[in-house]
Amino acid sequence: MIHPGFFDRAGPFTIDVIAQAIGATLSEGADRDREIEDIRPLHSAGPEHLSFFDNAKYASALGLTHAGACIVASSFANRAPPSTIIMTASVPYRSFARAMTLFYADALHTKAANVPANLSTPFVHETAKISASCVIEPGAVVGREAVIGDRTKVAAGAVVGYRVMIGEDCYIGANSTVTHALVGDRVIIHPGARIGQDGFGFAMGKQGHEKIAQIGCVRIGNDVEIGANTTVDRGSLADTIIGDGTKIDNLVQIAHNVVIGKHCVIVAQSGIAGSSQLGDYVVMGAQSGILGHVKIGQGAQIAGMAHVKDDVPAGARMGGTPARPFAEWAREVAALKLLGRRRSP
Repeated sequence: MIHPGFFDRAGPFTIDVIAQAIGATLSEGADRDREIEDIRPLHSAGPEHLSFFDNAKYASALGLTHAGACIVASSFANRAPPSTIIMTASVPYRSFARAMTLFYADALHTKAANVPANLSTPFVHETAKISASCVIEPGAVVGREAVIGDRTKVAAGAVVGYRVMIGEDCYIGANSTVTHALVGDRVIIHPGARIGQDGFGFAMGKQGHEKIAQIGCVRIGNDVEIGANTTVDRGSLADTIIGDGTKIDNLVQIAHNVVIGKHCVIVAQSGIAGSSQLGDYVVMGAQSGILGHVKIGQGAQIAGMAHVKDDVPAGARMGGTPARPFAEWAREVAALKLLGRRRSP
């Protein structure tokens, strides 16, 4: 089954219309009548898509993109392939925000159950496909076109949003919300968890902070457990992904576009910033954190209260702030402890 998506897309729009809407300048000789159907990241964009570039870390992806058009700063305009129409902007991220609003105006507001206000029985929408073996407790809300598999239980006060898909043998805890999400089998979502809300996306500047529509979703694999009051933001363009078997404790924040591998363990009060990637079997101790756009290799271990700002190789053990190899950090702690015990002469 092909999922129809959670948001209504406008368009297609011509290059000229897009450039005027986002305040960008077209490259010389650009085909202004060329139509763009959608927006995609650099690595997955095709000739019918608009993309954007605003981080030098992804310069190689800009050179390899197949996007029909791309929003860039003038200093990187010559890095794109000849087949890509360049749309230069002084602040590419702000222009990207406007492009997202042009194509996906309704994505600026999260859709929960998306049930019409005049519906006489608002708790479970008539278009929802719910297995006969499911249990929907009193006060739970199941939105329009949602799909819930065999033997899944939706506890009291929970919200399963518009077009959300939940697999078999799952448990959706009391007063949790699951929107803009595709959930696998045997998933446990504890009470109060929030899955699929906006990512924290703004084009920030002196004239104010412009909200960026978040059109991705959350994809949760099989046998995942998500703790109480944990939050998992949906992706902006790409999806936020949690791999099979991963276990996430209470009060964890997972930002938009984060990719978490299989069988990871993330302990309470940890935070993972946007677009970071965790390989399989990564462990994060309590109150640890990972900065945005960082890659953590397979099997790496991050000590409690450690904060990672750079990529971590597979199998590494890291501690401290900023995080460094565990043995090095332990020696530093021991040396400082010894220094503190010394008496003044």
